[in-house]
Formats: sequence, structure tokens, C-alpha cells
Amino acid sequence: MDKVRVRYAPSPTGFLHIGNARTALFNYLFARHNGGDFIVRIEDTDTARNVEGGEESQLRYLKWLGLEWDESVDKDGGYGPYRQSERAHIYNPIVEQLLAEDKAYRCYMTSEELEAEREEQQARGEMPRYGGQHAHLTKEQEEAFIAEGREPSIRFRVPQGKTYTFNDMVKGEVSFESDGIGDWVIVKKDGIPTYNFAVAIDDHFMEISHVIRGDDHISNTPKQMMIYEALGYEIPTFGHMTLIVNEERKKLSKRDGSIIQFIEQYHDLGYLPEALFNFIGLLGWSPFGEEEIFSKEQFIEMFDENRLSKSPAFFDKVKLAWINNQYMKEKDLDTVFEMTLPHMEKAELISANPSEEELKWAKSLVELYQQQMSYAGEIVELSELFFKDELQLSDEATEVVNGEQVPELMRVLKEKLNELETFDATSIKGAIKAVQKETGIKGKNLFMPIRVVVSGQTHGPELPNTMELLGKEKVLERIAPYTV
Repeated sequence: MDKVRVRYAPSPTGFLHIGNARTALFNYLFARHNGGDFIVRIEDTDTARNVEGGEESQLRYLKWLGLEWDESVDKDGGYGPYRQSERAHIYNPIVEQLLAEDKAYRCYMTSEELEAEREEQQARGEMPRYGGQHAHLTKEQEEAFIAEGREPSIRFRVPQGKTYTFNDMVKGEVSFESDGIGDWVIVKKDGIPTYNFAVAIDDHFMEISHVIRGDDHISNTPKQMMIYEALGYEIPTFGHMTLIVNEERKKLSKRDGSIIQFIEQYHDLGYLPEALFNFIGLLGWSPFGEEEIFSKEQFIEMFDENRLSKSPAFFDKVKLAWINNQYMKEKDLDTVFEMTLPHMEKAELISANPSEEELKWAKSLVELYQQQMSYAGEIVELSELFFKDELQLSDEATEVVNGEQVPELMRVLKEKLNELETFDATSIKGAIKAVQKETGIKGKNLFMPIRVVVSGQTHGPELPNTMELLGKEKVLERIAPYTV
């Protein structure tokens, strides 16, 4: 195989999540860095577990992340079909070939018999595996099972005493002993091929050169190598990325409620796709140097599979927020405002059909918080102070407003603000300077009490801008209880 060809092959049994997105992204980067092809293939043969909209979600959010594919269900590159469910005409003759060559056989054991065998093995402390009971049936035995109405599965005849070794792109040399693997099913009783059989056939006929996937697939590799070997196919290069772990250093699970995992959720919260691309690109891969903000083009240029980590990748929520904030700060205000609008409307911070004046105010609100915002939906939480009748003060904030100088400070501030004809940031700044001059209070002792009284917070965006957006009436209303 002269050309690099890689694939991301999701099952539509669920929506695109972080783990799958990372697999797709690393395959994409490897292909683009090496001038190769990135293929998206849908492995949809597990019909019982397929979910409605699963395939659509995978493709839509891959595209949203910026992972453009060269071939898929919507872009035939001459290696299709790109859904496993449409490739039976490819699998069936190969199954017949393996049967004819006695490299596979029909097994008529019922699910009840197999389950009983499994339970007995577990009771003895053994690793469950098929015992080969139907590996050498006579013609008469087969006919008897057929007469009973039994439907057969088809099992691959695993070579005994063989070691399967491959040089993993991440882990180095990996070996498996065939004696630990029982004869496994390549075609289920319903005629549908199993994953390990179909994926090996697909990878061969699609001329996949490198299989880059998660660590949880490593145990599948020897079974796939058996198929390649039995059919005389060239074996691709394998690379198994380490697990993604949570804050407790446990494998990231779809049931882990502490971490948002589905790409659609990040889209809906108002994350930027280029920021998520950047974050995922650092989950188990590291560049040279200390820099952590890179464009897609930079990732493609510098991607080196030799820098894939051998240690688990830690999903750092704080780092994700920081990366997205870096991108949010650099975005133009119009874009950020458009992203925040649906969130403000849903929270009823602005009306469903806002006037031009209301939109102008809302845009100023977004501008006030753009430097702080980690994602667009955060505007609702950040701007709470503008929509509350009563502010809840922290212990730290309470201590500030209980200061000895606060009543006099607020009395003078109220006086100076009342004198303003125009209530804008520039005028407010001038009024605060006048308060400083008259009271002699300055620095933190001046600004902190004002901030706490008008916003309820000890930290926040520019104070005069905050006061301007609150409006004169609300500011004076909040100052009043603290005056002499």
C-alpha cells in the first residue's frame, strides 16, 4: 500500500462522543499530514442497537468539528458501499470460501447451550471460550441438527499453538497466543457478519493502510489478523490510542455524569468547533514545546504519530474551558453575540422578538463578558446580576460592604451619580474620581465596595461599563440601603 488510507468507522448505536471524535480526529490528522485519504465508514450491522439519528449525528458533528472526509456514504471514492449493511455481496462469497477451505465451520449450538458452557467455565474460574463441540461434525450430525430446526452460526477455526504479533504504532510490539482464543463466530445465526470478520474484509477491500483506534480494540486485533492471514491479505499497520480518563483517573464512560461527553452537547452549549478540535487534538498527543493553542492547519503540519502518548489521556475540564475562552476572546463580537442570543432568549433574559434597542443593550452585555466567557451559554450565568431584584452576597462580599467607610462612600457616590446628565461609562468614571477626591478613599477601598454594592460580586468586568448597562435607576436603587 503506497498511499496512506485510514478510516473512522462508527456504529450508529449512539451519537458522536469525545472518545469517537478523538479517534476520527487523529485518523484525519494522520491522513492529511501524509497526503492520504480519510474515509468514514458506517458499521451498522448491529441492527438491534442502532439508534434513530445515530448515523446523521456522527456525520453532522464530524463536519461541524471540521473533519472533512474524502469518502463516505455521501461521497463515493470507488470503494463503496460505505455501510456494512449494504456489503453482503462482498462478505458472502468469502464466507463460502472459508467454509470450502475448512477454515470455518457451521456451529449448531443453541444460545442456551452456549450460556450453560459459559457459566460452568466461570464457576471453575476459567476465561469463558467456546469449547469446539461442533468443530468436527459429521454430515449425519449436521443433518440431524437441521432436522431439529436449528439455525447455525459460522465459526472461524482458530489455528492452535500460534502467536500473533504486531508492531503497534503506540505500544510497540504486542503478542497474543491463539490458544487463549476459542473458535469465534464470523456470521451470526441471522446471517449477519460479526464485527471482527466484516471489519477485516472492509479494511482490505478499501485498501486501508493504517488502523488507528482506541485501546479497547486491541483484543480484536488477533482475530482480524487471523482473517487477513487465512485469506492471504496484507495486514495493515495498527495503532491503539490510550484510554481517556476522568478526574479520578478512571476510564471515561458514557455513564460518567461529571463530564459532558457528546459533541452535540458542546455544540448546543455554545462551544466553538475549532476550540474543541484543539482540545481533543491534545488528548493523548503532545506537540513539541509548551504552546497549546493551534489551528487545524498547524495540527496537520506538525502531527507526528510517534508523539502519541503511552499514558492515559486526562480529560481536563478546566483546560477545555481555558482553551475555548482563548478562542472566544479572539472571535469578533458579532459572531459571539449570535452564538449567545439563543441562550439569552431561552433563559428569557431578552424577549423572543427583541427591539433594536433591546438587541443593542444585549450586545453590549455580551461585549462586557466576552473576555470571561468560556462558552456562549455561560452568558446566562455570568450576567445574573443584571436580572436579579436582590443580590446574594458571599461572606467575602458581606465583609466588604460592612466596612467602616462604606456608608460615607455610598452617600457621596449617590450624590455624584445623581448629578450626571448622561449615565455612560465615561461619565461614571468621572463621578467615581470625584468621590475619591471628596472622601480621600482610593484604590481597592474605593472600587471594591462600589463593585459589591452594585453587582454583588468582588470581581468582574469593567465597573463603569457594568454600571452603565445596569442603568442609573437600578444602580441608585442598589446604593440606597448602604448610604448614611
